[in-house]
Amino acid sequence: MSLVIAESFATRLKLSPRLVYELGDPRSTLRATTDRSGDAVIIHAGGEIDACNEHTWQQLVSEAAAGISVPGPFVVDVNDVDFMGCCAFAVLADEADRCRRRGIELRVVSGHAIVRRIVDACGLTELLPIFETVDEALSASRSRA
Repeated sequence: MSLVIAESFATRLKLSPRLVYELGDPRSTLRATTDRSGDAVIIHAGGEIDACNEHTWQQLVSEAAAGISVPGPFVVDVNDVDFMGCCAFAVLADEADRCRRRGIELRVVSGHAIVRRIVDACGLTELLPIFETVDEALSASRSRA
């Protein structure tokens, strides 16, 4: 008889103390964790992203992207986000463009139809590919980077 122990290879990505403080503020409507899995970085976001926390969202996305090694990918899971203002999509599009120039693809994870509709309506489909699960986003072949 053999015993196999499964281990998660994901580790937390270190964020700046200021960002950790902002995300940990009990009044914050944005929640997030960042993990590293091999060359990939994953943000798991929840709560709300709007004009009130746009700077925190931008800082989170920027710091997480800085921690990615080529070829990435950079996965942003918004399945637990209840509301995403236009500013949230703009931040993702800007970072996706910067990532592409570095040879990294930003991939959005969402099962919410409204996220796909907004990305499509804004003409961001090529820049922000959407996947149903984090596993799908991590295992997808590099498509357009």
